[in-house]
Amino acid sequence: MLPSPRLSNVYTFKDFEGSSHRILIDLIRRFSPRGGTLLDLGAAGGELGAALRDRFDRTIGFEYDADRVGDLRTRFDSVVIADLETVKSLPPNARAVVLADILEHLRDATMLLRCVLEALAPDGRVFISVPNIANFTVRLGLLFGVFEYRDRGILDYTHLRFFTMRTIRREIENAGFRIVAIRGSSVPARLIVGRWMPEFLLRIGERVLTWITRVWRSLFAYQIIVVAEPARQRMQ
Repeated sequence: MLPSPRLSNVYTFKDFEGSSHRILIDLIRRFSPRGGTLLDLGAAGGELGAALRDRFDRTIGFEYDADRVGDLRTRFDSVVIADLETVKSLPPNARAVVLADILEHLRDATMLLRCVLEALAPDGRVFISVPNIANFTVRLGLLFGVFEYRDRGILDYTHLRFFTMRTIRREIENAGFRIVAIRGSSVPARLIVGRWMPEFLLRIGERVLTWITRVWRSLFAYQIIVVAEPARQRMQ
């Protein structure tokens, strides 16, 4: 789910136990009321929008890459081609806004978050995922003096910002939101060793990683997933 063609195009929808996309879908179904409008900012292939289309009256996918329009039109009610770095306003009264793997790619994440704040309905919520730079894999690398950018993952060479549990909370709250829930996705073992490991062992490993991540999110979360609502909503 990428906002610019300059970014790596190796990301795919991840639908397995403990994945950030599966957690996002579960949180949207849990925390977003039925009906209204869903905005997916950085829709990529549109799989998340398709999975939630039956829950909303209208779904709108935002994407930079015009080549994706054909596929996205089959998965959203409307498609907008836009550079999220320059967006000044969004369709109003959205019940849910999704920012999956987006903020780490932006020079000014706060500006987009404030646009989202203005676009949300009174009972609307934003659903955000970002990589966790404090994940144990990065810490272990630093212990041995390794900090290498890669084509994908936490150290994707297109990432302009790095977040921990604490800093993403501060970023979101400073933009005018109140945190409703935080989850952590587990390390995507399936994508790392899937071709060499039998399926039953993968499933066991994923369950173990999911449990460990729930117990110690700040260290083991691969992606940080946040649900937030306008802070003013709490005061009303």
